[in-house]
Amino acid sequence: MEDFTRFAAIDWSGAKGRRHKGIAVAICDAGMGAPRLIHRDKPWSRAEVLEWLLATSKEAPTLYGFDFSYAPPMAERGAYLPGEVAVPADAKSFWAYVDALCSDEDLGAASFLETHHRPHFYFGAADGVKRDFLHHRVCEHAFNALGGGKASTLYDAIGASQVAKASYAGMRLLNRLQGQLPVWPFDPVPNEGSLVVEIYTRVFILMAGRSGRKVRTLAELHTALHALGSDPVALTSDPSDHETDVLIAAAGLRRIADNPSYWAPAALTPEIARTEGWTFGVR
Repeated sequence: MEDFTRFAAIDWSGAKGRRHKGIAVAICDAGMGAPRLIHRDKPWSRAEVLEWLLATSKEAPTLYGFDFSYAPPMAERGAYLPGEVAVPADAKSFWAYVDALCSDEDLGAASFLETHHRPHFYFGAADGVKRDFLHHRVCEHAFNALGGGKASTLYDAIGASQVAKASYAGMRLLNRLQGQLPVWPFDPVPNEGSLVVEIYTRVFILMAGRSGRKVRTLAELHTALHALGSDPVALTSDPSDHETDVLIAAAGLRRIADNPSYWAPAALTPEIARTEGWTFGVR
């Protein structure tokens, strides 16, 4: 196992537009020091996150976790978008397909759902029965079996969080990383250097002993960080949900990064690694 010296968590956004209040970034160093937020004078753009990622990845071996799904499910139905003959059947090719198809500003991908492949996504009752769209990956079934609850699906385009749009926008970013930064498990863990993994911030909130979906107060945040072996953050007021998510996730990444079992889940076969990927922190 490589020894990472920094750990970063990014709460992502698929919202339309150029800047996104839903994006938050936190980072911490090896050891017990508190994670810290990376602030910007203006809200982050997705393009700025990509620039920051590429620049900081050269400074120190860093484990980066993005909170979006890196690929749609494949095992359940044998295709990402059944019936679409031109759609690739492996994740890296699919990232390139999404990126080439979308011209949305700031690496957005709303058009992928709303225009290019509209029949595959649920936007409301007019689309039929919602359960017919609720397909999940192997890692999401594993998380549910462990008591984590049912994860969102990349075919449900309803809801404030817009996990679907965030994930397809994220695939455009992943495509831009090809040849520059490895992305696990589609790429192996490198002998040295930085690495990008998929995270689900709720995994680390549960790991910290918090049963609720969100941590909303500074006191709750300090309790969660303590459970993950981290010093308390130097904040004087309650942070936002996005900020607590990434602060906890950065500390959580640091806590488990040297545990081999998280890098080798029993259900993570070579085929799943190639087509669906995996959420780091789910075993």
